[in-house]
Amino acid sequence: MSVTDTTAGKLADLRQKLETALEPGGEKAIAKRAAKGIASPRERLAMLFDPGTFVEIGALAKMPGAAQSGYGDGVVTGHGLVHGRPVAAFSHDQTVFGGTVGEMFGRKVAALMEWAGKIGCPVVGINDSAGARIQDAVTSLAWYAEMGRRGDLVSGLSPQISVILGKCAGGAVYNPANTDILVAVEGKSYMFVTGPDVIKQTTGEEISAEDLGSAHNQARWGNIHHVAADEQAAFSWVREYLQYMPSSAYERPPVINPGLEPEITESDLSLNSFMPDNDNAGYDMHDIIIRLFDDGAFHEVGELFAPNIITGYARVDGHSVGVVANQPSVMAGTLDTDSSEKATRFVRICNAFNIPLVFLVDTPGILPGLVEEAKGTIRRSGKFIFAYVEADVPKITVVLRKAYGGAYAVMGSKQLGADINFAWPTAKIAVMGAESAAAVLTRRQTEGLSAADADKVRRDFIDFYNVMMATPYLAAERGYIDAVIEPAETRLQLRKALAQLRDKEMLRTPRKHFLMPI
Repeated sequence: MSVTDTTAGKLADLRQKLETALEPGGEKAIAKRAAKGIASPRERLAMLFDPGTFVEIGALAKMPGAAQSGYGDGVVTGHGLVHGRPVAAFSHDQTVFGGTVGEMFGRKVAALMEWAGKIGCPVVGINDSAGARIQDAVTSLAWYAEMGRRGDLVSGLSPQISVILGKCAGGAVYNPANTDILVAVEGKSYMFVTGPDVIKQTTGEEISAEDLGSAHNQARWGNIHHVAADEQAAFSWVREYLQYMPSSAYERPPVINPGLEPEITESDLSLNSFMPDNDNAGYDMHDIIIRLFDDGAFHEVGELFAPNIITGYARVDGHSVGVVANQPSVMAGTLDTDSSEKATRFVRICNAFNIPLVFLVDTPGILPGLVEEAKGTIRRSGKFIFAYVEADVPKITVVLRKAYGGAYAVMGSKQLGADINFAWPTAKIAVMGAESAAAVLTRRQTEGLSAADADKVRRDFIDFYNVMMATPYLAAERGYIDAVIEPAETRLQLRKALAQLRDKEMLRTPRKHFLMPI
C-alpha cells in the first residue's frame, strides 16, 4: 500500500496542496511582492474582514494542465464578516498568470457574485490585474463578459465596491466602472482602457502611466471616488463606508449611537453667528456639516471630482443619511455639468439603499457659457433633476444662503419633491442675485442718467431687492418653505423631520424602467 492510499497520507497530500495554494508562486512571488512593497491577495482580504472570519472558496481551482503554480487561477474568492455582517470578496493574485482572467478565474468570480445575489450581501472586488489572458484567446474575453453579466444579480440589490490596486486595464476597469464605488491608493493605483505600451504600439503616442490613469487623475475625472494614502487606509475607508450601507435594498443600514446630544449644544449655537454678513464671502461647507450631524462624522465620497458640490454620508440620531451640499469656497458653489453628474450618481445610490437625503443649499446658480453647452450640459445636468424626482426616500432641504434660479429648483426644492424644506433667515431665494436683477430691471430707468445717478438707482434697487424679494419669507408665505428656523435649531429639526419621515412610502405606476437622459 502506497503512502497516498492511507488516511494519513491523504491528509498529508491535502495539507501539501493547500499549503501550495496559499502561495502558488512560491518564494519567487513572495520576493517579487516584497520588492514592490505590496501585500498578497490574502493579506489584502485580511485588511478588509473582521479577524478570523474569512472563508475561502475555490483555493484548489486551476486550469487543466497548469503547473502547481496555477492554483487559484489568479484570484482568491470567499466571504467573511465586516463589522459582523456578511460580505463577499475577491482579490486578484498577480503571481498567477499576472492576475489575468482565465476560465477558472471567471468561474470563481461569477460563482461568488451568484452567491452574493442569493443571500443579498455586499461584494468587494480587489483589483490588481494585467487584464485579459492573451494565451486563452476568446475564453478570457468570454469570462470577462460572464463576470460583467453577473453584475446584474447584485446591482442596486447590494453595495458593490471596487478597490483598484496596481495597473488595471481593459476589462479590469470596465467591470469596476459598473460598481457603486471605486477606491484607489495614491501612487500605486492606475486605471486605463488601454495601457501606455499598447497605445505606443497602436497610435505612436507616448504617454506615462501617471498622466494616463493615475489614482489622482482618475479621481479628478470622476472615475475614482476616494484616494487613500495606503492600502490599509483604503480598506479602513471601505469598512467605514459599509457601516453607512444596508446589506441589501431590503434592509436598513445599521443604527449607530442614537440619542446623542438631544438638546441644543454650544456647537449648535455657534451656527447662529457662522454665516458671513457679506453675501459674497466664501466659507467651507464642511464647517457646517460637522456641526449638523452625529459625532461630527462625515464620510465624503468623490472629494477630488467637482469639488463645488460635496457628497457623502453622515448620521442623524444614529441613522444613515446622504448629504448633498454646495461648496461656497469652490466656484462660489455654482452648479456645473460635472457637479450635477456627481450628485446624480450619489442620489441614485442613496435611493437604491433606502438612505434619506439631506440637501444643504448655498448656490448662486448654474454655470453658463459655451464650454458647458459643448459638454452637453442640457442632457447631462438634466440627469440630476431626474434622479432627484425618481428618489422616493425621505428628502429634506435646508437653504442656508443663496438659492437662485434653476439651481434653487434642482437643489431639493419643494416643487421637485422634497418632503420638508427649511430655510435659515440668511436664505436668499430668488430668480437671480440682486446685482444681476438690477442690471436687467433698471436698464430703462438709468438711460440718459449720469454715471453717479445711474449707480444710485441701481444701489437703491439692490437694497430694495435684498430686503423685500431675496428673502426666505416670500417662499415661506407661499408654502414653498415649511419653516424658517434659527441655524442653532437645525440639527434637532433634522432629527425630528427624519423621525417623522422614516416610514415614508411612495407608490408608482409599474413600468419596465425609467428613461434617464443618458
